Amino acid sequence: MFKKMLFFAAAFTMSASLALAGTTEDRKDLQLFKDIAKSVNRYPHFTIFDDVTARVSDGIVTLTGKVTMPYKRDDIMKRVADVAGVIEVRDDIEVLPVSRFDDQLRYQIARRIYNNPNFWNYAIGPNPSIHVIVDHGHVALTGVVNSETDRMLARSLVDQVGVMSVKNELKTAAELRDAREKP
Repeated sequence: MFKKMLFFAAAFTMSASLALAGTTEDRKDLQLFKDIAKSVNRYPHFTIFDDVTARVSDGIVTLTGKVTMPYKRDDIMKRVADVAGVIEVRDDIEVLPVSRFDDQLRYQIARRIYNNPNFWNYAIGPNPSIHVIVDHGHVALTGVVNSETDRMLARSLVDQVGVMSVKNELKTAAELRDAREKP
């Protein structure tokens, strides 16, 4: 159960804005959210350098986040629009600027994190759970980690690279579980 929850949360770094009061409509939105996550997870060009968040309300999906190429935004929008039950898709996905410097930082940071033995288990699977978003030398870490220690270690590995700033948006699996259980 825990691994399944971590997979859904980590592979597609999404947050659901669903008020889970127990109504049929809320359950429909939750299922739709899961179907959207699965669809985006299976998109072969969605990488650790992209981050997409979805909010679902009455079949209306709002996508936010950042991707490295315009075609990714377009493809993700089409994939989400094709999910059964989606009435409308609102696009707030930002395309990151093309930058050789940012590309070098992305790869350098990813190597530092995923080459560290503490993070080897996160690299298993087609879509690792820690995403590295770089925009003009500013870094945001998104996704899911197992513990606060892992969150702090990931941050410290990025700090050693010499970036403009670091925003640590990593969530622990416990934080996600607690957020899902709150009414």
